Amino acid sequence: MAVLLESQGLTKNFGKLRAVNGVDYSIEEGKTYGIIGPNGSGKTTFFNLLSGFHQPSSGQVRFDGKDITNTESFVRTGMGVARTFQLVSVFESLSVWENLVLSTLRFKQSSYPRALPFFFRKANQEESLEDCFTALETVGLAGKAEKPTTVLSYGDKRLLEIAIVLSLKPRLLLLDEPFAGLSDYEIGFIMELIQSLSGKFTQIIIEHKISKLITLVEKLSVLHNGSIICADVPEAVLENAEVRNVYWGRGAGCD
Repeated sequence: MAVLLESQGLTKNFGKLRAVNGVDYSIEEGKTYGIIGPNGSGKTTFFNLLSGFHQPSSGQVRFDGKDITNTESFVRTGMGVARTFQLVSVFESLSVWENLVLSTLRFKQSSYPRALPFFFRKANQEESLEDCFTALETVGLAGKAEKPTTVLSYGDKRLLEIAIVLSLKPRLLLLDEPFAGLSDYEIGFIMELIQSLSGKFTQIIIEHKISKLITLVEKLSVLHNGSIICADVPEAVLENAEVRNVYWGRGAGCD
């Protein structure tokens, strides 16, 4: 399989704090990956470096063979790198449909050539609207398209955020703690959704609910103090002595 994204020596300092420490990381297209680690281990900062929300202090990020180390986040989105956040980020003042259309057209139009003839722009907009509806159907929110976002449950807002990134047709989907704050039923639904996307999108998932995550991913990496200390199939990672010492040894459970 072709390498889709890789980092080399990726480092991020915040003053004297080194949040990400020389990380070498590589993923292949079409697979699903997981990242775990204790609180403060650098997981979200690493995602921010991959998606362009932070610039690294040193090191390199490559996507589809291209150096994107200094590429801005919205440009990376147009290239096919899309992400969700720990805390759901949607527009509460808009309807479900308006959230989706506004976000999708904003990112897709930013990648259109300015000289594109008006009739092609219209065709592109119509295609984008179709992508929006398909994404709503995929996450099960098509029947709530006209509802105000404020009346949605937290779980439905999480689904709306996922729908937004799916409507962009990304090649790489970064999911930052998709189960956070959800009920067991909602977690089960999103697990089924992630499994249904397997093979259609390359996915990297950060998650604290390890017992749920290991059923979804093909390879699991563990961050500790900003460094990857283990990367292997989930079963081997959970049996690794260093992982057990620095992760579960701190009193964290497997859920």
